[in-house]
Amino acid sequence: MQPAVCLLELSSVARGIEAGHAMVKRAPLQVLRAGSVHPGKYLVLAGGLTADVEEAMKAGLAAAGNALVDVVYLPDVHPDVVASLAGTRREDGGEALGVIETSSVAATIDAADAGVKGARVTIRDLRLADDLGGKGYVLFGGEVAEVEVAVGLGVARTAGSGQEVTHAVISQLHAEMRDNLDVDPTFRRRVTDIEKPAEPGPNGAVTTLVTPRGRPLPGSGGGERSGESTGPPSPAPSSRRRRAASGRKQKA
Repeated sequence: MQPAVCLLELSSVARGIEAGHAMVKRAPLQVLRAGSVHPGKYLVLAGGLTADVEEAMKAGLAAAGNALVDVVYLPDVHPDVVASLAGTRREDGGEALGVIETSSVAATIDAADAGVKGARVTIRDLRLADDLGGKGYVLFGGEVAEVEVAVGLGVARTAGSGQEVTHAVISQLHAEMRDNLDVDPTFRRRVTDIEKPAEPGPNGAVTTLVTPRGRPLPGSGGGERSGESTGPPSPAPSSRRRRAASGRKQKA
């Protein structure tokens, strides 16, 4: 028997825990992972032999009831999908990038499996739920024709899910955009990780602390001339005078 996985996506934490309990009781699973994700949904991922996973899924669906948002069952899951679920991110030598974005975690996993099975592409990244308002997306890398096939297959696989699907193929991804995707996919980290170049010290030594990829943000200190202060501007003289005058009135 081939290794299989299924994922249940639920709108209720209580029903999700109940479903996970029912699944692991029904069949001897090799893997069971469960937990909450944004925005208040609950995921139950089961892995093992095909027959066992199928039996467990039936029990989980019965327990989920109307709290079920989506489900995916992959009886012969591609190993790259499993690795991506575990957090593996990859770079590739292809010039093209394909993106499939869906409104559910289950549909994104389904699209990733279809694309990587049907075309010679790399799953560059698989992002699920957290920091995405519950959505998910998969990035495919490779040659243009292969990426187009992967995206087409992924979109077709999810067509019957009832979930919203958005997709794009960029035939030649710009190097700077590629660097952003390679370093970190979240905007917050791309901004807060930027370090200012250090100013020369009293002995003239300079230690430069600059993010290895990407241009400095305007105002971050990267574009300022050496010797200029990077701290907050001093209050205008008129502001100091107003505060001094106010202090004299209080003393009077």
